[in-house]
Amino acid sequence: MASGLEEAFCCAICHEVFRDPVLLSCSHSFCKDCLKSWWREKPTQECPFCKRRSSKIEPPLNRVLRNLCEAFSQERDRKHSEGLCSLHSEKLRLFCLNDQQPVCLICRDSVKHSSHRFRPIDEVARQQRMKFRETLEPLKKKLKGFEQARGNCDQLADYIRVQARDTEKQIREQFKKLHQFLEEEEEARITALRDEEEQKSRMMKEKMEALSREMAALSETVRAAEDDLRADDVSVRHLLSSRSGGGAVLLNLSGQRSGHVDGSEDSGIITREEK
Repeated sequence: MASGLEEAFCCAICHEVFRDPVLLSCSHSFCKDCLKSWWREKPTQECPFCKRRSSKIEPPLNRVLRNLCEAFSQERDRKHSEGLCSLHSEKLRLFCLNDQQPVCLICRDSVKHSSHRFRPIDEVARQQRMKFRETLEPLKKKLKGFEQARGNCDQLADYIRVQARDTEKQIREQFKKLHQFLEEEEEARITALRDEEEQKSRMMKEKMEALSREMAALSETVRAAEDDLRADDVSVRHLLSSRSGGGAVLLNLSGQRSGHVDGSEDSGIITREEK
């Protein structure tokens, strides 16, 4: 019964469970890809089983059969995971070398596996484990090399982070000192500038005061001279009328006023009382 169930869900071309089965007009179903490959090698589009010519270039999908095949495959996978044949529910004791799949004793004697070569499944499992170990050893060594390289990268990354933090600390300290030096230099120069400004301002003030005193003295002298010139007395008229002595007396008067500006005593002015 199991063998008949297997045949019901297998394609007559590939002898595997249907994949996207299509339905011909003769009611036979085949895998879509298997049927296309078959037709490419034939002059006419006929059924591979009954040789009846197909009336459609693109046969429709057999959805019912596809759903049944999916359910059958799921059940077969479940039994296979339990170590039982999905077709005959027998223990998988052999391994088909041609199909590269475990089979039971009933599968070995079926038409599907006729003239195939078999080995005990335990023997094949041991051989596969040995191959896996042989393949696994270089992978382990390679993984160990990767882990070592990763460790070196982690160490280098830590070193880079530490070096960056130390360098940043040094930069901040250097610029802190530089800022302090610039602030002190700025303060010193501003202080020197203010001292220079104060000194020059004091000197300028003293000079202006001296000039003010000299201007006041000179103004007083000029005023006194103008008063003398405006005075209507005999001495002045006598000086103005004298051709020979008038110039000397004015020069004497000018010298006396100049001496007064320089701080000398004002003693050369001829007044009415002295005459």
